[in-house]
Amino acid sequence: MTTNDLELDASAGQNVAKLEANLARVEELTQRLLKVMGQGRAVPPALQGPSQELYLKAATAYMTEMAHNPAKLIEHQLAFWSKSVKHYVEAQHLLAQGKLEAPSDETPKDRRFAHELWDTNPYFNFIKQQYLMNAAAVQQTIEDIDTLDSTEKKRLRYFSQQIVDMISPTNFLPTNPEALALAAETEGESLVAGLENMIADLEANDGDLVVTLADRDAFELGQNLATTPGSVIFRNHLFELIQYAPTTEKVYETPLILFPPWINKFYILDLKPQNSLIKWAVAQGYTVFVVSWVNPDAGYRNTSMTDYVEDGYLTAINEVKQICGVKKVNAIGYCIAGTTLSLTLALMKKRKDTSVNAATFFTTLTDFSDRGEVGVFLDDDFVDGIEAEVTEAGILDSFFMSRTFSFLRSNDLIYGPAIKSYMMGKAPPAFDLLYWNGDGTNLPATMAVEYLRGLCQEDRFAKGGFEIAGETVHLKDVTVPLCAIACETDHIAAWKSSYEGVRKMGSKDKTFILSESGHIAGIVNPPSKKKYGHYTHEEMGLTADDWYDAADKHDGSWWPRWDAWLSKKSGKKTDARQPGDGTHPVLGPAPGSYVVSK
Repeated sequence: MTTNDLELDASAGQNVAKLEANLARVEELTQRLLKVMGQGRAVPPALQGPSQELYLKAATAYMTEMAHNPAKLIEHQLAFWSKSVKHYVEAQHLLAQGKLEAPSDETPKDRRFAHELWDTNPYFNFIKQQYLMNAAAVQQTIEDIDTLDSTEKKRLRYFSQQIVDMISPTNFLPTNPEALALAAETEGESLVAGLENMIADLEANDGDLVVTLADRDAFELGQNLATTPGSVIFRNHLFELIQYAPTTEKVYETPLILFPPWINKFYILDLKPQNSLIKWAVAQGYTVFVVSWVNPDAGYRNTSMTDYVEDGYLTAINEVKQICGVKKVNAIGYCIAGTTLSLTLALMKKRKDTSVNAATFFTTLTDFSDRGEVGVFLDDDFVDGIEAEVTEAGILDSFFMSRTFSFLRSNDLIYGPAIKSYMMGKAPPAFDLLYWNGDGTNLPATMAVEYLRGLCQEDRFAKGGFEIAGETVHLKDVTVPLCAIACETDHIAAWKSSYEGVRKMGSKDKTFILSESGHIAGIVNPPSKKKYGHYTHEEMGLTADDWYDAADKHDGSWWPRWDAWLSKKSGKKTDARQPGDGTHPVLGPAPGSYVVSK
């Protein structure tokens, strides 16, 4: 026996030992898996998907149309059969010639299939092509249904795509070449690590399978996230008010107060110094205040939109006026907080309260006639289910909110991360944005139903009027100077709907900016990145499409353009203000205590 033979035997022995150890580990992990499985919450059927009525309508419409026009059905099926059979024959022909290679591939590029084996290996290429052909056939079938109304067709298109995405071959180990290759390369260690990751996620979420998107141990609020220096100088049952320390000797007289959405936590605008809008605004010479909302539990069951306006917005504005010794403030509202800022401004108009000098809206919907992509979850089948859930629980748990928004980008926020974590055993990345994305908040029951019914479904603020704090307010009651920033590919607040709401507001001083990218990246877009551009046009009497066609495109961030607008609304310069005053002692350092509440 040669030295090489001995080395090969030793190597093989090591591999077998490693494999046996991994198998033993799998058995141990399986016991943990069985223990934790079944402990997850029972999700109401109404929150699992659309009612069966949608699919029944679609099937009935399809069959009726095909009965009246069978040629359409035959044409559709023949096109699908022709592609499938042609692909099969080409693959068989190559195999018959002894060629282990994939046939011609005319399917569209898809980043899920980026690994080279999807293109070079005949088995995996065959699976990929057939899947993409099937997916295209499903999409075409839906488009061929002409008798469904546009809302139903939009929902059918979305939920059918969810099913198609779920059954992608990338999502299953036997048909994922990248995961299989890694399992073979590591003697099964990657699968063991993946099983450990899955069990850890189940145990961390009491039996609910929620994929960890970011390394939880990589971040700590106040240490490497939300680090802009400041202090909590006021607190009530709904929010903590943070005042940030100045970094300039002089500041604008009119302070700036930022209302973030209470669907998420405020530090999306203060992730790290390089992309912190809060830090940047302080550096431009503004006295910046931020509202950090409480993360409600069931005890907040009866908290309403009126409570958020009275005890949140109006209280915060009054506290800022007292601290700074001014009669007016400038305000920012982001997403749902922008919607509620609009309601607050309309209410203040009714009350002849002129405390807000100018307002800025980030990705804000006030006209819900077109609810964008998220609108597929706003029909009665879902909202009835949400109302029943919050009536029992007292809150809309962040679990449901997070899952809904994740499914709007399921390949990026569910399936892709699950493949990397559970199939390939990779640790989640140290990514600040994904960490924030997984740090969700609850919504009070009463407020959630008021928002979903009165604003999203019935669109009362833009139409008949919305009742808040004893008044009925309308979009036309928003009359302060305003600047609105929407995002071109926003899947939560469609920019055209945002534009329509601004167009209907009563202000004579309106600026509308359309940023490239989406709901988060389009807003968190610092000038230093020189990444996403933006569009502007002064005429607000146009339709959204005409506005876009006539708009000027600008490179880089919209932040400096907004600063130029805001600075003109902020008065003269005065000595920089330190956090708090004699009647507002410092209660603790930023980012405060409410933001860390789970």
